Amino acid sequence: MALSSSGVAPKRIGILGGSFDPPHLAHVALGQAAVAQLALDGLCVVPTGQAWHKARVLSEATHRLAMTQLAFAGIPQAWVDPRETQRAGPSYTIDTLRELCAEFSQAELFLIIGADQAQALTTWQSWQEILQSATICVADRPDLTRVRAVFDAEKAYPERFFHLQMPSMAISATDIRSAISTHQNVTALVGESVARYIADHHLYLSS
Repeated sequence: MALSSSGVAPKRIGILGGSFDPPHLAHVALGQAAVAQLALDGLCVVPTGQAWHKARVLSEATHRLAMTQLAFAGIPQAWVDPRETQRAGPSYTIDTLRELCAEFSQAELFLIIGADQAQALTTWQSWQEILQSATICVADRPDLTRVRAVFDAEKAYPERFFHLQMPSMAISATDIRSAISTHQNVTALVGESVARYIADHHLYLSS
C-alpha cells in the first residue's frame, strides 16, 4: 500500500490508467491537473496489461513500467502500480477498482479518463459498478466551440462526473512512436529521462 508523504494512507486517490507506450508530457500534465483540481493526496498510475480494446501488441511491461516511473517522478503524490501488468488475461478497469476499493477502504477514489474514454464508458465491463466505485474525472480539452461534451453515462449519473480543465496539448503516443521510428528527437514530447530510456533500450525503432 502506498503512503502519502506524511506516512499515512491517502484519503483522496486519483487513478490514472493507460498504455503509457510511451508515457508523455500530456499524461504528466493530466496527473498534475488532477492532483491540483481534486486536492489528491495520492495518484495511482496504472499501466495497462493486456488491453482488451487495442489491436496493437504493447511494448514489454517492464519497459512501460520503467518509463512511467521516470515520467511521473516529479509528482510527489504519484506512484506507479504494476498490478494490471501482472494480471493474467485482459485488463479491465473494474477489476483494478475492486482491488483498490478493498485496499483503500476509507479512501475516496477518482478515476481519471480522457474524453474519448468517457464517450465509450457505457461499453466498458461493469460500467455502472465503475460509477459507484469512483468519481469519473474527465479531462476536458478546450475546443473552438467552447461547448463541454456530456456523455451518455453522465446524462444518467451526472453526480458521478467531474470535469478537469486541461491545456491544449497535441501529443499522442502513436505520433511519438512514429517519430522515433524515423530517428526524430522526441525529448520535447516525453521529457529527458524517458527519451534517454527509449534511446538506451532501442525502443520503437521498428514501429
